[in-house]
Amino acid sequence: MKKVRVLVTRFSAMGDVAMVASLLRELQAQHRGLEIIMVSRLHFAPFFDDIPNLTFHPIFPEEEHKGPKGLWRLFQELKKYKIDYVADLHNNIRSKILTLFFKTGGYRLAILNKGRQHKKDLIRRRNKVFTPLRPTIERYADVFRHLGFSLKLDNTLKKKDRPLPADYIPIHATARHNIGVAPFAQHPYKVWKLSNWELVFANFPNYNFYIFGGGRQEQETAADWSKRFAHVHSTIGTLGVQSELDLISNLDLVLSMDSSGMHMASLVGIRCLSIWGATHPYAGFLGYGQSIADCIQVEHPNRPSSIYGNKSCLCNGVEAIDLVTPAMVIDKLKQATS
Repeated sequence: MKKVRVLVTRFSAMGDVAMVASLLRELQAQHRGLEIIMVSRLHFAPFFDDIPNLTFHPIFPEEEHKGPKGLWRLFQELKKYKIDYVADLHNNIRSKILTLFFKTGGYRLAILNKGRQHKKDLIRRRNKVFTPLRPTIERYADVFRHLGFSLKLDNTLKKKDRPLPADYIPIHATARHNIGVAPFAQHPYKVWKLSNWELVFANFPNYNFYIFGGGRQEQETAADWSKRFAHVHSTIGTLGVQSELDLISNLDLVLSMDSSGMHMASLVGIRCLSIWGATHPYAGFLGYGQSIADCIQVEHPNRPSSIYGNKSCLCNGVEAIDLVTPAMVIDKLKQATS
């Protein structure tokens, strides 16, 4: 009997791809005979390592898969899998071109509905429609439902037992609690003042803090924290994605911005306290299995002003993210670890 194969596309961003991995675990658990071909950037492959019957096919959009000709080359590569369905979970220009190739080839396909108008209504300044939107992961699930797959998401954290990276074994045993911190984000209006983190670290000298995520500048900041606080440990530039997931899975808790750190915590079943400014969990990007009660935010009529955090959100002359005080985060962390 021929197995059913579905091609899934989601090229970026990191948090969205991690959310797709959470979804595909649920899909595979409910349809064990299904074979999945996942197309995304090579950097994200570790998100999908433990999903049964999944083949990861990398896209190199700046190299051999660049432009329409490159996407045609990718289409030819993917045809070899003899797929039955195409699930476009991105709905951007690249995925649309690729999906068009499959459509003309007679493949059955479904495309993500991003709910763009509802999101515009949520973030507009006047006559804002402030109501929770459909969670993004449910929008992903709808794509498979449109293809005929039954799928029920329970939206609960599922702990993943993964090995603690060897270098962190002696550190891990020295503290009462081990906390992950993802203090950086791609867009500035989602980043809490870095000086605030120093107050958090100072208030929990008996906890270990592990800093995740970022480039060279963030690595320098995290290295400075590590020098100044003996219980703060930077992982930036030292761990790959797989080892980051391994370490996160052995933590008690993660503190994150509205960023990929939250979604990586969800992927390995770890609770996350998240800090929100210009964005809002109502937009549908709360981590899978995470609780809105763990979102640290200050409600204001101007919030949210942005879906992705790339636009300023002034609230009585103060940036929305700055409404969150160190005391709020410290109190929340105390409650969560008491």
